[in-house]
Amino acid sequence: MAEEWYYSFSSYLLSKTNNIQVMKEIELEMAGYLSDSQSNIAQKTWEMENNVETISTIDEIYRYDRKEQQDILAAKPWEKDPHFFKDIKISALALLKMVMHARSGGTLEVMGLLLGKVTANTMLVMDSFALPVEGTETRVNAQAQAYEYMTAYIDAAKQVGRQENAIGWYHSHPGYGCWLSGIDVSTQMLNQNFQEPFVAIVIDPVRTISAGKVCLGAFRTYPKGYKPANEEPSEYQTIPLNKIEDFGVHCKQYYSLEVTYFKSSLDRRLLDSLWNKYWVNTLSSSSLLTNTDYTTGQIFDLSDKLEQSEQALGRGYVLGGVELHDRCTVDKLVKATRDSSKTTIEVIHGLMAQIIKDRLFNQVGVKKEEMEEASAEETA
Repeated sequence: MAEEWYYSFSSYLLSKTNNIQVMKEIELEMAGYLSDSQSNIAQKTWEMENNVETISTIDEIYRYDRKEQQDILAAKPWEKDPHFFKDIKISALALLKMVMHARSGGTLEVMGLLLGKVTANTMLVMDSFALPVEGTETRVNAQAQAYEYMTAYIDAAKQVGRQENAIGWYHSHPGYGCWLSGIDVSTQMLNQNFQEPFVAIVIDPVRTISAGKVCLGAFRTYPKGYKPANEEPSEYQTIPLNKIEDFGVHCKQYYSLEVTYFKSSLDRRLLDSLWNKYWVNTLSSSSLLTNTDYTTGQIFDLSDKLEQSEQALGRGYVLGGVELHDRCTVDKLVKATRDSSKTTIEVIHGLMAQIIKDRLFNQVGVKKEEMEEASAEETA
């Protein structure tokens, strides 16, 4: 019975990931039937999906060198190279606090501040905290109360030995991806002009739940008037139809940083404790039920995109043939196909998870009872 439960649980985890490396690790666990608990396997899956690295607590990354930071601030190397910062490392503590805060906001945007430091061309986010701001479904605005809270929090942190300064801000985009809107670009430009170094992080809590992987992006804006060279397209993401214009107008005004996560040995022990306490809640949840509105919205949005493309193709036929079709229309169809595949995969993963959990909890011992009934009928 325990072995059947183990294999069913591992199969459930396999259905929740697209990462080949993670799948191989889980398959090795299943083949060897190792002694790790099911909660440990779930934790490993999450950490590998999000590329969380373990760093010793005595590592240099946790030490704050005031002179080094002052020298970097005095040199201001980012003024000479708009692409100076290329990477950002986020601690597991800051990541969890940001995701939990974003998730608590539901469909409303939330906002917070990042504390950290810089080293070479990498930004290090050591901690984060939420700000008392009013958010809507499309924007979030910080008022005087938020600025006062921000100042008091940073002063209090320094009094207990946390010397890191404000290094950026974060906010959420519930259900519509990680990118900077026109307002976000203006806010980030203002921050970079007056309190460099500064970074903007965007989290999508809805897609995080749907995909089982943190949906997060880190961005920095270019100086005013700077024209970036044609860059290779970043990883494709679905943009809702009502947001495409805002996304397209400003997408050349900023660039994304490579994001990685790290944790200390203390973080590891705390995460182990949390997973052992809450893994049952994770197992009992369903992305299909949690994100019903999001999935429905994705389907409606896809329908609108296909309808627009169909109308554009129809105009091409009326004008005399396929050769008159706009290249943009073809690109839109390709993107709609990707959006359709993404939504389908997420729904299939959710269904697979539900089927495996049904077999795991509702059908254990059913086959044995059926065999006993059949045997009794044959005897009779």
